[in-house]
Amino acid sequence: MFQLGKTLVSEEIIENDFVCNLTACKGACCVDGDAGAPLEEKETQILRDIYPKVKPFLRQEGIEAIEEQGHYVIGEDGEWETPLIGKQECAYTVFDKKGIAKCGLEEAYNKGVTTWKKPVSCHLYPVRVTEYTNLTAVNYHKWQLCDPACDLGESLQVPIYKFVRDALVRKFGENWYAELEEIASEHKSSRNK
Repeated sequence: MFQLGKTLVSEEIIENDFVCNLTACKGACCVDGDAGAPLEEKETQILRDIYPKVKPFLRQEGIEAIEEQGHYVIGEDGEWETPLIGKQECAYTVFDKKGIAKCGLEEAYNKGVTTWKKPVSCHLYPVRVTEYTNLTAVNYHKWQLCDPACDLGESLQVPIYKFVRDALVRKFGENWYAELEEIASEHKSSRNK
């Protein structure tokens, strides 16, 4: 771990490679698991505000789950998260013609209907952020479902922090990311000695 401003960052996001391989995993991170996508408190209001615009992009099962449970729920850990359809996929999940899970929120964003891409936790994945009183932890979340992404990242030589660049900038800002790049470069140089 190293400290960058008010964040504690795991070296794993520099040392490990990752590029989503949707052909292999079929977007399983939106379907598998025991909880919805983590949400920041400010994102709960965004979900309420954009729901009418996003609704046409969602599946009927998702609409029913959202309208029954709410735009977001409080998870077992006491944190905000997206609701699930039958304790499985996120209620905002849609599937393309090849059966690959995608985000209905992101589909609306891609079509220019909204200006909000998706929850930052989804955008950051496989990086997970945990907020503490004085520091924020930035860690790599390893999941067997993502083994194909690790393999693809390794073959393309794309470290995790580069794969999620836009999301890290969205969360922490350009200056923070520039400092992360410097640390990564120094870290790589010291490991190659």
